[in-house]
Amino acid sequence: MSVAVPLVQIGSPRLPEWLRDGSTHHASVTALKRDLRRLHLHTVCESARCPNIHECFHRGTATFMILGNLCTRGCGFCSVPKGSAEKREFTLDADEPANVARMAAAMKLRYVVITSVNRDDLADGGSAHFAETVRRVRAARPESRIEVLTPDFCGDLDAVARVLDAAPDVFNHNMETVARLYRRVRPQAGYRRSLDVLEFAKRRRPEALTKSGLMVGLGETPAEVEELLGDLRRADVDVVTIGQYLQPTRRNLPVSEYVTPDRFEAYKRCGMSLGFSMVFSGPLVRSSYMADRVADEAREAAC
Repeated sequence: MSVAVPLVQIGSPRLPEWLRDGSTHHASVTALKRDLRRLHLHTVCESARCPNIHECFHRGTATFMILGNLCTRGCGFCSVPKGSAEKREFTLDADEPANVARMAAAMKLRYVVITSVNRDDLADGGSAHFAETVRRVRAARPESRIEVLTPDFCGDLDAVARVLDAAPDVFNHNMETVARLYRRVRPQAGYRRSLDVLEFAKRRRPEALTKSGLMVGLGETPAEVEELLGDLRRADVDVVTIGQYLQPTRRNLPVSEYVTPDRFEAYKRCGMSLGFSMVFSGPLVRSSYMADRVADEAREAAC
């Protein structure tokens, strides 16, 4: 299915109308941040400067980011702080799994999303810590569903299995971009490696939904997006999220183009025609945005 909708090229510092959201909920954001800091917890919502943070924190949801707040990788799109192993900046908080569970219980979350920084400095990539966090949340909130958004663990499938064996309901690993742009956007990752992680996840835990996300507006072509969607479907991925890349800081990669809502809709049609259970596609879509509703729709479509 060919996608042929014109792009809007950046010619002005102002965002297009469809990317402007003036809604703010400062009281909700401040209160939730305060509670998170009391337990020394981080969220990707804050560290990655998500444009939906006011909406999500106001709804009482957040995506926990574990293994600390420093990443061992330097992806061009990401604003999560980077650390240096040589400077011994990395730590591992043994209380973090219990504190995530405590916070999930305090927030009465019925759907818990857990992600992490990359921790290539650890022998297991932090997978044991990740799995323990899932188990602690499950014990504290047995009625809740759990989605994990994991790194690639440097392709260590034993590490991936360790997280899967903790029995998350949804396994998410983001491709982020098309194959041609990997060296520029994700220089320490690999296109095929990430596909292998997703394919392995479905084989290891077939009852779990598998999910992946990508950003557009980094210079990819529609044909390359279609190719990526096809590769994800061949890896038996169930759910795909597609959103607009927005430059979080001046140090990050510039936006190549603002993709129109019509094109996002065309990408959704393309993905659904390939057989995904759910394609959540839109300018402000992020990997864990409305994750509970996305999972519900995917489950219903699969029935």
